[in-house]
Amino acid sequence: MNTPELTRDTIVDFIGDIFARCGDEEYLGEPVTMAEHMLQGATIAEQNGQPEDIIVAALLHDIGHFTSEFGTFSMEDTEDRYHEEAGAKVLAAFFPSVVIDCVRYHVAAKRYLCATKPEYFKRLSDASIHSLNLQGGPMSAEEVTEFEKNPNLKKIIQVRYLDEAGKRPDMQTPDYAHFAPMVQRIVDAHLGVSAS
Repeated sequence: MNTPELTRDTIVDFIGDIFARCGDEEYLGEPVTMAEHMLQGATIAEQNGQPEDIIVAALLHDIGHFTSEFGTFSMEDTEDRYHEEAGAKVLAAFFPSVVIDCVRYHVAAKRYLCATKPEYFKRLSDASIHSLNLQGGPMSAEEVTEFEKNPNLKKIIQVRYLDEAGKRPDMQTPDYAHFAPMVQRIVDAHLGVSAS
């Protein structure tokens, strides 16, 4: 996907356009679309009084499914498509490290939780288990030790739990426009732009 030259003034609309154009794509064999999945995660975070960086990270964690040069994941895949890196790459210039880390490491967080909390595996859908296998399976002890050094670990794990929660076929959520001002606030705060 060719990305236009993005700026502080266009990144929020660029993301909104992705939701509008691609959001109704099937989400990895889950009972929700891609947009529903990400909006559910953000809505659950907002309803639970999470800070705006967590809400925005939940909203954007899977954006790489739309921006990856490798395309979106399917249940027929035999190789990982690294959507987490694709998403982090698009957002990196505009968002603080905590949001980028939540996007970049939400796959690693699944592998981490499967290694450190065996009961977590029971939360995973069939599609999530399939992708887990492509992504390397549960972390090794060495990988766990390394992952725990990330200063944003707690928030990365929070977003991972929101990822698993955002797969409800009957949940009503606001649309992207509801969250857009929050996304802009996070961008502006990160780039040192004062609110006008």
